[in-house]
Amino acid sequence: MRHRTHALRLSAAAAAAALLLTACDGGGDGPGDDGEENGDGGDSYSIGITQIVAHPSLDAARDGFKAAFDEAGVEVDWDEQNAQGEQATASNIAGTFATAGHDLVHAIATPTAQAAAQSITDIPIVFSAVTEPQEAGLVEDWDAPGGNVTGASDMNPVAEQLELLQEIAPDVETVGIVYSSGEVNSAVQVELAQEAAEELGLEIQETTVSNSSEVQQGVESLDVDAIYVPTDNAVVSALESVLQYSHQNEIPVIAAEGDSVQRGALATYGINYEQLGRQAGEMALRILQDGEDPAEMAVETGSVLELIVNPEAAELMGIEFDDELLDRADGVVGEDLEAEDPAEAGEDEDSDEDADEDE
Repeated sequence: MRHRTHALRLSAAAAAAALLLTACDGGGDGPGDDGEENGDGGDSYSIGITQIVAHPSLDAARDGFKAAFDEAGVEVDWDEQNAQGEQATASNIAGTFATAGHDLVHAIATPTAQAAAQSITDIPIVFSAVTEPQEAGLVEDWDAPGGNVTGASDMNPVAEQLELLQEIAPDVETVGIVYSSGEVNSAVQVELAQEAAEELGLEIQETTVSNSSEVQQGVESLDVDAIYVPTDNAVVSALESVLQYSHQNEIPVIAAEGDSVQRGALATYGINYEQLGRQAGEMALRILQDGEDPAEMAVETGSVLELIVNPEAAELMGIEFDDELLDRADGVVGEDLEAEDPAEAGEDEDSDEDADEDE
C-alpha cells in the first residue's frame, strides 16, 4: 500500500429527489456560461462544489478553493451542494452535476469524490480532503492519476503527531483510536499509527463506530492513557463526546488537524485545510486556463503543516506545556487563535448524526 507519508515529510510534508432538496445547501443558481468570457474580457467558469458534510476543516478547504479563483481574478458561477453526511445524497448531487454543464467539479472528502467519479467522466474533477485517493479508487497512481480525477490529499503526518504526543505526555504508553468502520481513509490512518507506535514503543487500542452517535460509547470502551483523533468525519462531528471523556479522566487528546484543537483537543502537527483547498484551486486553474490534463497531474499533498496547541485544553487534561513548545507553536489557542464555540460547532453537526464517512 502506498501511503505517501514520506511526501508529507518532504513537504514539511439512492435518496429520493425530495431528500436532495431538503438536505443539500445550494449556493449557486445553476450552471453558468461555460468557459465564456466575462464583461472584462476574462474567462468565466461554472464550477460545482460537492461536500460530504459541514465541519470546520472541510469548510476551510472549500473556502480556500474559492479563494484561489478570487485571488486569480477569475469569475466563477459557483454551484455549492452539501450532502449532510448522506452518501445517497452525495450520489444524487453527483448525478445532477453530471448533466449541469459545469466546467469542473470540486469534491471535498472521499465519499463525495467517489460519488462524483462514478457519475462524471467527461469533465475534470479536482478533490481536496481525500486521504488516500489510490486506495479509494479515485486515481490509478498518485503520480499519474490516469483519468479525469486529481487533487490535493490531506494525508496527515501520523507518526509526527504521535511523536508530539510523546513529547507533551512522555508517560503515555497506550493510545486509543475511535474510527469509522469500513472507511478506507480511517483504516489507512490507523495502520500508519500502528506502524509508528511500534517504533515509538506505544500500544494502539482501536474501536470502530458506524456513525457519530456511537462515538461516545466507543471512546468509553477504551482503557488507554491518551486518545488520537484521526481525520474521520463521524468522530470529528462528535468530538465533544471524546473531550468530555478526556476531561473526566484527565486523558490527553491529540488531533490530526487544527480545527479540532481549537474546539478543545490538546495539540496537533497538521495540515492547514484552507491552504489545502487553495492548492486544489490552483490545480483547477491550471486545468481550466492552461489546459493541463488531470490524468497527468500528480496528486499533491498539503504543503503547509502547523503546530497548534491549546493550553486551556491541556489544563483540563492534566497536562502542562513547557515554554519551548509554546514558543515554537505556529498557533496558540486563546492567544493568537480563538477557541471555537462547541455550541456553534454543534449547530452544523446536529444534522450530521449519521455522518459515518472519513475524509
